[in-house]
Amino acid sequence: MKFGYEDLDVWHKAIEFGVEVINTVANISTDRRHYRLLEQIEASATSVAMNIAEGKGRFSKKEFVQYLYISRGSLYETMTMLEIFRRNKWISDDRYSQLEARGIELASMIKGLINAIE
Repeated sequence: MKFGYEDLDVWHKAIEFGVEVINTVANISTDRRHYRLLEQIEASATSVAMNIAEGKGRFSKKEFVQYLYISRGSLYETMTMLEIFRRNKWISDDRYSQLEARGIELASMIKGLINAIE
């Protein structure tokens, strides 16, 4: 048996994105006072895939779309935090650009799925 979300390419991309963000921030060396930011970006990055999965498990297309919008919001939150990390020199410009490209692709896929459902 498989879960319905496992058939969604966007869910797989979101999982890959979350793993990449977690691996990226794992290498950040910063003061203890910034741990909350590291926890927050891990939460928002993983929330992208989790909301896709949760929405797929709902009973209506309308609910699924709502969770896709939440997923997109989590993606935007993650990208904003990555920009803050880049400006603080916690991640390199190159690494940010790589994650940004994946984020743009993921946002496009989420939008495409929303449009296909509505």
